[in-house]
Amino acid sequence: MNPVRTTPLPLPRTGTAVAIATRLRTAIADGIYVDGERLPAERVLADAFSCSRTTVREALRLLCDSNLVSRRAGSGTFVTFSHDAENPDIAEITSPLELIDVRIAVEPHMVRLATVHATMRDLGRIGIALDALESSGEPESFTRQDRIFHQLIADATHNPLMCSFYRRINHVRGHRQWSAMKDKVLTGQAMDSYNHDHRQLFEALGARDADRAADIVLSHLQTARLQLVAT
Repeated sequence: MNPVRTTPLPLPRTGTAVAIATRLRTAIADGIYVDGERLPAERVLADAFSCSRTTVREALRLLCDSNLVSRRAGSGTFVTFSHDAENPDIAEITSPLELIDVRIAVEPHMVRLATVHATMRDLGRIGIALDALESSGEPESFTRQDRIFHQLIADATHNPLMCSFYRRINHVRGHRQWSAMKDKVLTGQAMDSYNHDHRQLFEALGARDADRAADIVLSHLQTARLQLVAT
């Protein structure tokens, strides 16, 4: 087993559980902490992030949910992710925050393509999916219908690479680590707000207004990112 580091990893002084989990996840993916190595103690991480140990514990729980670390009573938290594993699942090492950042980079142009290439049949399918999404009253069904809605928009680009790439995005979105987040993030008010954005986006697609569609989805995802960081 590798020795415990005497010098903690330099960390940005941001104190939310998601931010801490994201930074540690990156350190593990980059090989700064390796399989079998113990992470710094909770108090060391709390000092580095200027946050409470409760927040650190929540961050470590998120990493546990992703199978990147394991907690051992009386011993600490140990890395369980190996870079030697063949074909690792990208969902295991991608944080919710990293996923949102990729979506922000990709989806504004994706919806531009959809406004140009979507057929009436595509728009009909997207509309049906939107109706189902708006009828979703709890986080689990909302998340499932939201993935369908956005995948249908990707499919409406009629770009095979975009369609395939977005299925990868939805694969990451469906990972179990999101289960720990969605009940906190997807309040009734949040779902209503997101569905307002979804309806506006659908109308922009139908009007073939590429600029408006891109602006709506960018604002939508930036709001989601802010809410995620705040958890």
